[in-house]
Amino acid sequence: MAMVETDLQGVVEDAAAHLYVWALKDIPQDLRDALAEALTRETSVPGRRVLETIVRNVAVADEEKNLVCQDTGIAVYTCRVGEGFPLHPAGIYEALKTGTARATLEHPLRSNAVHTITRENTGPNIGHRLPIVHWEFIADWDGLDVKCVPKGSGSENMSFLKMCVPADGVKGIKQFVLESIVGAGGKPCPPGIVGVGIGGSADYAMYLAKEAIARPIGTRNFDPIVARLEDELYQLLNETGIGPMGLGGDVTVLQCHIEHADTHMTLNPVAVNYQCWAARRASVHVSADGTVDFDREA
Repeated sequence: MAMVETDLQGVVEDAAAHLYVWALKDIPQDLRDALAEALTRETSVPGRRVLETIVRNVAVADEEKNLVCQDTGIAVYTCRVGEGFPLHPAGIYEALKTGTARATLEHPLRSNAVHTITRENTGPNIGHRLPIVHWEFIADWDGLDVKCVPKGSGSENMSFLKMCVPADGVKGIKQFVLESIVGAGGKPCPPGIVGVGIGGSADYAMYLAKEAIARPIGTRNFDPIVARLEDELYQLLNETGIGPMGLGGDVTVLQCHIEHADTHMTLNPVAVNYQCWAARRASVHVSADGTVDFDREA
């Protein structure tokens, strides 16, 4: 059993090392399609030039097999662990951490990890509680899904949380989201994906907002009421005129996604998390026998 666990930990480590670099180099097809479609809708000259540059940037990254953005961010993983998966979560975390460090050194990638007080570098994109890992445990399953969503500081700095008054209702949610994106302006490198988390608690609302940015562009919430709000916010945000890189135009966001949770009767937490135009994500499925299948949407 020890031999199996050691081998499986190595498989997860190798997968993490590949996943981090893959996410940084090769953006998903739905994002490529959204950028191309945005170019057809943009009417302002500065906005079109920005979008043309972004599309060209993606093409050059493909040709040179290099990164789409110099900010390699910090690695954020979401793990769906089956109760029958033979490697303990502690081993999974260690594999993800070692894999992240390997990817940083072997590529090499810019190392962004620093001590939050001294600002001294803490290692190859690892450190105390880095990388960040979120966990979901699945009954009656023996697999492991890992999604990597690197988060750069330009977009991550444009994160907002408000404990809205329940009496404000949907109007209050819309107003807060609009105020957040208008205030952010060109800082998060628009057009990108606006993730909104509603409900739960303060911390969980922000987690939900980050779940929302990792969905394929244009997918809709399973709840038709929430899906309708996604459509409304998408339209409203593009009516702000902020435009690509904040230079004005028709396309301010590529999409708005919402994730929600039920909450306390006196609470209405709302979080906004922005994902820049280089909305990088990649996933891998690891079977109990060590078989690996890389996929965008594990």
